[in-house]
Amino acid sequence: MLKIKSYTKKDGKTYYKFQTYLGTDETGKIVRAARQGFTSKAAARKKAMELKAEYQESGYQKPTYETFEEIYKLWFEAVYQDEVRESTAVKTKELFNNHILKDLGPMRIAAITPQHCQSAVIKWSGKTSKTKVMKNYCQRIFNYANVTLGIIKNNPMRNVEVPKTKNSNKREFDFYNKEELKQFLEAAKQEQNPKWFVLFRLLSFSGMRKGEALGLQWNKINFEDKTVSIDQTLARGEEGELIIQDTKTSSGERMISLDDTTLKILKEWRTTQRLDYLKLGMNTNKPDQPVFTNQENNFIQHAHVTTVMNRIIKKHDLKKITTHQLRHSHCSLLFEAGATIKEVQERLGHSSYEVTLNIYTHVTPEKKEETADKFAQYVGF
Repeated sequence: MLKIKSYTKKDGKTYYKFQTYLGTDETGKIVRAARQGFTSKAAARKKAMELKAEYQESGYQKPTYETFEEIYKLWFEAVYQDEVRESTAVKTKELFNNHILKDLGPMRIAAITPQHCQSAVIKWSGKTSKTKVMKNYCQRIFNYANVTLGIIKNNPMRNVEVPKTKNSNKREFDFYNKEELKQFLEAAKQEQNPKWFVLFRLLSFSGMRKGEALGLQWNKINFEDKTVSIDQTLARGEEGELIIQDTKTSSGERMISLDDTTLKILKEWRTTQRLDYLKLGMNTNKPDQPVFTNQENNFIQHAHVTTVMNRIIKKHDLKKITTHQLRHSHCSLLFEAGATIKEVQERLGHSSYEVTLNIYTHVTPEKKEETADKFAQYVGF
């Protein structure tokens, strides 16, 4: 007998699980099977039928969970995916599929040694900046196999070292100085579609994350108070679907001020947007209308913004930085303008002072010289 039940996960979505009777074994004992995590009743029913067919043909094969990949999948479903947002889970899957499972996946988890782990980490460090994150994920899986499942005695990843790659820290905190930012925005203004200049101006002068800007709606901008409310972000969910979710900020919504010029540019863009889409038979005069959309008035893919930025940089022979490093540029220039660490932390929505301080340590040489001069002038000796 097949029993299918629905249940709701922390992401608010409904999933299905089943328990089904397969038959009896050679001793006459009843054999049942159970699975969960299906997105539809039909998918759950299909899997149940497959298990019954397998049992009738060769007997039911109970999962053994011996390889690293098998333990990873068990950990991901039982522990990890309910801890994080959907977009984070998707990014984690990509790290495993693109790197970790290629090296450790097929191996029996009990046979993996610290030497295997160190070799894998060295290999990853030459390909991605996420090596430390990947090492931490692996440690969690080995710990799950050790403490929760009891199938290994030690965590082979615990004492593995992550190599320091040359200039990796410098690349991570690269940014535009004042003149470089002006050059980039002047180049963006020459784009045929004015949307791109507006987007890059907003990113540069607000410190928003790319997803926050792409998920921004007009009703979040208060032109009278000169503020914008940031409480949601555009993220990538399962199978590449674009979804709106809460921001990273632990306190939820954050309110930041916008300068008069940026507000003027946004007002002009709102008028342009309404007229352009009206010509296409679309009404964008609604409160929840996104500020930035594609030609079909749907959300813009994150990768497309990166493509446009890279094209502008290459066309005008500018210093190459990423869209996220426009946020670092905003942060650095705030410090140069005299903002305090607390002011910058609150404006950018950093979860801790440490994140803000990491960028502060990379402010421009001119600011560092100014700091030294201020000290000497104050002491007067």
